[in-house]
Amino acid sequence: MSGVGGGCAMQTFRGIPVSPGVAIGRVVLVRDDRHAVSRRAVAAASIADECARLDRAIEASLDELADLRTRAEQELGKEAAAIFAFHQGMLRDPSLINPMREQIEQEKINAEYAVQEQFRVVAGRFAGMGDTAFSTKVDDVWDLDDRVLKHLTGSAPQQQTTVGPNSIIVANDLTPSQAAAFPRGKVLGFVTGRGGATSHTAILARALGIPAAVGAAALTEAAMGGEEVIVDGDLGIIVLRPDADTKAKYARIIERVAALRATVAQSRTLPAQTKDGTSVSLQGNIEFGKEAGAVIDQGGAGVGLFRTEFLWLTSDHDPTEDEQFAEYKSAVEKSKGDPVTIRTFDLGADKLTQAQAMAPERNPVLGCRSIRYSLQNIPMFRSQLRAIMRASVLGPVRIMFPLVTNVSELRQARMILSDVTEELVEEGVPIDRRVKVGIMVEAPSVAVMASSFAREVDFFSIGTNDLIQYTLAVDRTNEKVANLYAGTHPAVIKLIKEVARAARRRGVETSVCGEMAGDATYTMLLLGLGLRTLSVTPNRIPHLKAVVRAVDIGQCELLARRVGSLDSERQVAAFLRSEARKRFPELVDGRTGDEEPD
Repeated sequence: MSGVGGGCAMQTFRGIPVSPGVAIGRVVLVRDDRHAVSRRAVAAASIADECARLDRAIEASLDELADLRTRAEQELGKEAAAIFAFHQGMLRDPSLINPMREQIEQEKINAEYAVQEQFRVVAGRFAGMGDTAFSTKVDDVWDLDDRVLKHLTGSAPQQQTTVGPNSIIVANDLTPSQAAAFPRGKVLGFVTGRGGATSHTAILARALGIPAAVGAAALTEAAMGGEEVIVDGDLGIIVLRPDADTKAKYARIIERVAALRATVAQSRTLPAQTKDGTSVSLQGNIEFGKEAGAVIDQGGAGVGLFRTEFLWLTSDHDPTEDEQFAEYKSAVEKSKGDPVTIRTFDLGADKLTQAQAMAPERNPVLGCRSIRYSLQNIPMFRSQLRAIMRASVLGPVRIMFPLVTNVSELRQARMILSDVTEELVEEGVPIDRRVKVGIMVEAPSVAVMASSFAREVDFFSIGTNDLIQYTLAVDRTNEKVANLYAGTHPAVIKLIKEVARAARRRGVETSVCGEMAGDATYTMLLLGLGLRTLSVTPNRIPHLKAVVRAVDIGQCELLARRVGSLDSERQVAAFLRSEARKRFPELVDGRTGDEEPD
């Protein structure tokens, strides 16, 4: 949505929503004031000293990053801490550091220039990949550049902004260090001109619990420091210089959201059962074992998706079998007898190990990711499967393979699992041989062939984020095509329906674990399509439980049939929103009666 009006008139912009909530505050502009470092000749006798300066700056930077990582984990959680683990990995990578030394030695130049030149090469490599999974890493490169240069020169880059109370940070880009350094309590939200849903600014905003939108380049050009601004992190809308009516409308939304949170919290201990007595299993998505306790605290029925790749992304080394086992053991124990579905590593695309990041693929979303990556790294895969099977005797564990696209991949993965199982039995390690095995339905090829796959698995989990991406040929991290990424597209809904139907015929349990599962406007549709298990962020469980308790299956099936007659995503979205507001207005994100600003 482009800006409207001019001068001091209200303007409305659209970006990509990356952290939910609404904030009203004042613009604080953060400009990119990076300057080029001068090239300086160094005498041959001083080359060794110059290399030693580089080594000291890198070691000091690594020490600083270790402290930042520890603080981030304590205050923001492990996902935010993973950002600084990524930085540590880059600074330890010989393919980055060795060329700096070589340039100093061969060209007899100062360390500062060699550092910035090599970081410029890496930043250009990421930016030129044409995929936001890599382009969003450019900020990390320049963040490291600033950090190392600071230790080489002995001075930090000048801070150009003063952050006061009720600040909304507006920047073309924010480095992770900048985002993490802003004073807590004063910053109410972030807006950046670039970035995607998986950028580190987005991760930090979610960890801080403040609204954020990215990809709003027009706003960063129009905004001036001190101007009033509204950030809607649910819809990705930013209102600059709001008029009195708009400001009052958003103030009401903020009040309603607060009241809604208090209301739905009361549903945590109630059964997830529709008005006509149909039970629905509401499970949680987690990244680390200890988070399984939050699923139970929120009234969930176990872990529907354990994203184990974060064990790699937050570590500066390959997690050992015992380290993995400790995480899985924690999840099983904290689930207190409820099932724990452990997805094998979903690495690649926008989830990069250090080795992957420094050797990027041309098109990573269609490249070596998920189960493909595991099948090309068998020792890593076997280590994980051993750890999972060891945890299986502690409670109900299920294994799920991500992004399977053909039966051969599934059979190969199952064969490796079988080998691991026999190996553990021979070693006398106690395991549960009855562990259920399933797959993520994320590729259209699997959805179309769901009946065939249902003969080979115990359960399906529909990952709507990737299913939408691959069905509609839309990179879900790319702000330029964000408007085309729509779960309401009839093709996506038809695929979900076909998967649910094929699974029901074969008696295969099916869940939904993508973003659609956690959105109240989709709940009736998913139930009407025959789905009875939804796996969501733990804090969404009480909200969805309240929605489930407000409907009956007959209503849901009627709604699903009506949606099946519509032929555009706009029609479907409008219909679902209208029905949700009619049947449970207070549960639709607390925004009842408020339309998007003109």
